Amino acid sequence: VPYPLAICIHGGYWRARYDLEYLGHLCAALTATGLATANVEYRRVGNPGGGWPATFSDIRSAYQLLMQKAKQYHFDAQHLIVLGHSAGAQLALCLAAHEVGLTGTISLAGVIDLQLAYELHLSNNAVVEFLGGTPTEVADHYREADPMKLAIRAPQCIIQGVGDDIVPPSLSKDYVSAKSNAKENVQLRMIPGAGH
Repeated sequence: VPYPLAICIHGGYWRARYDLEYLGHLCAALTATGLATANVEYRRVGNPGGGWPATFSDIRSAYQLLMQKAKQYHFDAQHLIVLGHSAGAQLALCLAAHEVGLTGTISLAGVIDLQLAYELHLSNNAVVEFLGGTPTEVADHYREADPMKLAIRAPQCIIQGVGDDIVPPSLSKDYVSAKSNAKENVQLRMIPGAGH
């Protein structure tokens, strides 16, 4: 029997010093429930070629490779979710906007409003490093990369810790409000006492 697949994308404000290792525990926990998991790595700011759009190109390439290998590795390509933590949630939602084959997407403490991330100067302007400039300088990058500006057909579950001091909970709350108004299938789960 093919296994449902969760593509997992780590965060770290898109910077090279953070890699996929910390997300391995979550992947192991999901695998223990009967899901197949793919812990995806990608070029980050500080790696050769890292930043927009190459970072997202790596995510799409990983997705396409997994779809090509679905039979070989017994993945169920009809039951496929993408999950991202922090900056990885932006990449996950972006993937959901560009690939119609996903059955759902999950944002964990996501940096999912890039305009607001810029305005709040989150992590010393990480979004400016990632996208290669400010919204005025590279407006097309913000339009292409910001989940807030993209139409997403797959159901979205936005999970946020109330006590998060790295990504403000307002990003998730405002995102869900805007997407609900746009008639997208989105739900918010706030976790009391949880941090980032």
